[in-house]
Amino acid sequence: MSESQLNGEPARADIVKLIPALRAFARTFCRNPTDADDLVQETLTKALANLDKFEPGTRLKSWLFTIMRNTFYTRAKVLGREAPGIEDNISGDTPIPATQEVSMRAKEVQEALQKLPPHYREVLTLVAILGESYETAAEICDCAVGTVKSRLNRARHQILQELGEEAS
Repeated sequence: MSESQLNGEPARADIVKLIPALRAFARTFCRNPTDADDLVQETLTKALANLDKFEPGTRLKSWLFTIMRNTFYTRAKVLGREAPGIEDNISGDTPIPATQEVSMRAKEVQEALQKLPPHYREVLTLVAILGESYETAAEICDCAVGTVKSRLNRARHQILQELGEEAS
């Protein structure tokens, strides 16, 4: 814990150190890297504007993740009402598939991850990718620890089924 957090207010430097984790968490919500960066920026703006509301003794990372999650769901509600349509490929360029097996497997895993329901994808990212504890994930997702464990188990099984590595 930094000296500024001991004094009751997280330092801006502490927040800056968490930007890589915020970017990784934002990618679970947004497929487009630019949208993910926008979500991180909006999260940081809200966090800095409400820094006085951060409770000393709690985890800054969890607080920021909660702000991001709530920001995403608020944006999703608004966009759901104002959806202009889905962009397929504005540039008109035809994507060229990767030739290396590793790249293809990574793409398959990414696609399988995107097929998960958002609440499964969120828990899988928090626990399996970012290494958060069940308790922290439960706090961020506003649910019980048992729910986190259940969602994580189901997410893992769905990913394996999607990749053809587990019997149905």
